[in-house]
Amino acid sequence: MSMVAVVTDSNSGITQKEAGELGIRVLPMPFYINDKLYYEDITLTQEEFYHKLEEDADISTSQPAPGDVTDLWKDLLRTYDEIVYIPMSSGLSSSCETALMLARDFEDRVYVVDNQRISITQRQSVMDALMLAGEGKSAREIHDILMREKMESSIYITVDTLKYLKKGGRVTPAGAALASVLNLKPVLQIQGEKLDAFAKVRGWKSAKKTMLDAMEKDVTERFAGHEVWIAAAYTCSEEEAAEWKREIEERFPGYQIRMDRLSLSVACHIGAGSMAIACSKKIEN
Repeated sequence: MSMVAVVTDSNSGITQKEAGELGIRVLPMPFYINDKLYYEDITLTQEEFYHKLEEDADISTSQPAPGDVTDLWKDLLRTYDEIVYIPMSSGLSSSCETALMLARDFEDRVYVVDNQRISITQRQSVMDALMLAGEGKSAREIHDILMREKMESSIYITVDTLKYLKKGGRVTPAGAALASVLNLKPVLQIQGEKLDAFAKVRGWKSAKKTMLDAMEKDVTERFAGHEVWIAAAYTCSEEEAAEWKREIEERFPGYQIRMDRLSLSVACHIGAGSMAIACSKKIEN
């Protein structure tokens, strides 16, 4: 039986500390803040990131240097036979395509999973990979199973401000101004490759209800007859996150809801104060 290493990037929301506890490796994503290079959870903490965001610093995301990726793989292949690498969706970053290209030089020892996920659904793919590796599956088998399930997840996100979506060109300045005056909260969705608009509602109460209703429809209709994982994420305060988790638990009794901070690559584009809910279909052997 092959020894399979599981690797992801920090877009998954898995911290370096948690990675050590899980027995995996997490490649830190690079950020440029006012032209200075930082690495998520290495030289840049969540608190420092949001402080810079509040200061209106110039923040941009980047992809890991190819040499950093291959150096990590080479280091792991001294101990492991194969690697399953789960980066963020290729629809949201070119880092996945770069990894796919780099893997060609590793003679079927590195399998890159482009299963169109990010943040809490990407994290679930990592947990699924660990489970499958524990069952004795090879890296190729794990890759094929995760690719088979790649579209079987949903994420809904509500943002507190359109400031950062405006900066990224996703909404016009006029649209952002009108939304602010009318207290409109956009609900965004990730149903595969990209971040798209889902609904516009007035106020936080309506926004959270819209997300809960959409998730209930996914669970009862889209994934009817299948078990799912439900998770939540946030860039809001800890108190608001706890209340959001309580509301989810009330709507979905019997589910164990995991709550995580959103990865900084997502937070960079939506800002502080956001909430998200996600589901992923459980792997069926």
